Amino acid sequence: MNRSSALLFAFVLLNGCQTWPPAKPDATPPAAPPAAQSKPQVYGSFSEETVYSLLTAELAGQRNRFDIAMANYADQAAKTRDPGVAERAFRIAEYVGDDQASLDAALTWAKYDGQNLDAQRAAAIQLARNERYDESMVYMEKVLQGKGDTHFDFLALSAADTDQETRTGLLKSFDRLLAKYPTNGQLIFGKALLLQQDGDPQAALTLLEDNPPQEGEIAPLLLRARLLQIVGRGADALPLLEKSMRQYPDDKRLRLTYARMLVEQNRMDDAKVQFASLVQQYPEDDELRYSLALVSLEAQAWDEASTYLEQLVERGSHVDSAHLNLGRVAEERNDPQGALDEYAQVGAGNDYLPAQLRQADILMANGRTDEASRRLAAARDSQPDYAIQLYLIESESLINNNRQDQAWQVLQQALKQFPDDLNLLYSRAMLAEKRNDLAQMETDLRAIIQREPDNAMALNALGYTLSDRTTRYAEAKALIEKAHRINPEDPAVLDSLGWVNYRLGQLDDAERYLRKALERFPDHEVAAHLGEVLWANGKQREAREVWAKALKDQPDSPILRSTLLRLTGSETL
Repeated sequence: MNRSSALLFAFVLLNGCQTWPPAKPDATPPAAPPAAQSKPQVYGSFSEETVYSLLTAELAGQRNRFDIAMANYADQAAKTRDPGVAERAFRIAEYVGDDQASLDAALTWAKYDGQNLDAQRAAAIQLARNERYDESMVYMEKVLQGKGDTHFDFLALSAADTDQETRTGLLKSFDRLLAKYPTNGQLIFGKALLLQQDGDPQAALTLLEDNPPQEGEIAPLLLRARLLQIVGRGADALPLLEKSMRQYPDDKRLRLTYARMLVEQNRMDDAKVQFASLVQQYPEDDELRYSLALVSLEAQAWDEASTYLEQLVERGSHVDSAHLNLGRVAEERNDPQGALDEYAQVGAGNDYLPAQLRQADILMANGRTDEASRRLAAARDSQPDYAIQLYLIESESLINNNRQDQAWQVLQQALKQFPDDLNLLYSRAMLAEKRNDLAQMETDLRAIIQREPDNAMALNALGYTLSDRTTRYAEAKALIEKAHRINPEDPAVLDSLGWVNYRLGQLDDAERYLRKALERFPDHEVAAHLGEVLWANGKQREAREVWAKALKDQPDSPILRSTLLRLTGSETL
């Protein structure tokens, strides 16, 4: 018996709980209790003890005592071997997010309901989540034999963050099943996913290309398009999606993937057409409307972007992001007051600090520095959780507008309020360097390093400044080398390492590090350094080429101009 009459009585009695996962009783009416006997009284097929335990579990669930509910159902599932009780135990465990209880209950349910494909699939999923892949495959094969919707993709996805040995074992499990069911689309798709997770996108793509999906299978088409992008065949991905869209014109996933791929290929006008079509087809989907607004912004279609953003505000969706981007549109239209009005409406959240920064920059750029400071002070009072970041925004805006003395006062005030904050200390150290106060800079950076000995940013900043502004080269190199051990691929650290080697006269080492830095981060300051080292190393032609390329990207770079003037006698090449 899958559901007892006593359970039906319990669920009818306790009907009305909306957040508690519902059971699925049979439509069988409750049977009348039998006459008194010497053995324990039963309701349907359950003893009085079982019924009482399950009623207690339901009442406990009503009162958010899920621990009691889950324990009682798990206990009774083992005692009664009733699939309905076992399923209920599983649903409760999933509801409360207890992974171990979910696994135990799913295995119990699958054991006592061997023909139920949902039970077998639940056991497989829980085993896979616990990285017991071979056992999981046993249950999934039962689903496969039962002609169920197997969804082998979850097995591959669950292995994404595991080790190589685990993924290799799971691939072998897939191959064993594919030997039995070579045309099963779910198995082929799951293996392709796993190959992608295992770092072999070409093998995954070949597998999908050699095994075209069956009618109505969309997921393999989407994966194939993504794999084409990954292996450098993006030009083939769009035609594949276009053909699929003609075949399945109403499939939202295909058109959405196509639109996003157009964005990745910087075809903003075409992407805008696709997102507009999706919004027309799904007018209640504000995620699509927000995407359309962002694409319109990237396409510099300001009127269209404003329309979609205003619609989001009216609909109460993505409101803060909409106001932030409406402020951006107003700035593009040279309407600073309109931008300020929009930014001022952004509330606490991910968009709050960017909006505050833009307000400060606009006000200071328009000579309204006092107003900017008042607004930021008011923001610190109203949003104290953001106080440190707001101090940093104010100091940064002041520095960007050539008001270093005011920025210094802001940081001093901030550090009185938050003396242990390392971000404020670092900002003061960087400003001290600009003010030629190297003693204060070093004091602040060493305070950070004392608190965080492996703070690579502070180690690198102090090491670079000592190599660039003093003759303490050996000390500087030790600091930078420690930063390099912590972050060996950081281009800023590589640049510093190159520069300190240059100061020490080790030109070949300097050139090697600076080439790596410029390769990872084509920055004008790194280009100035590399060019200088090349010049000193007798490679003047290449130095000029490096500088010329950097000047093309940043013609007003002061460090490039000063380096050229110092070494060639002219600020131009």
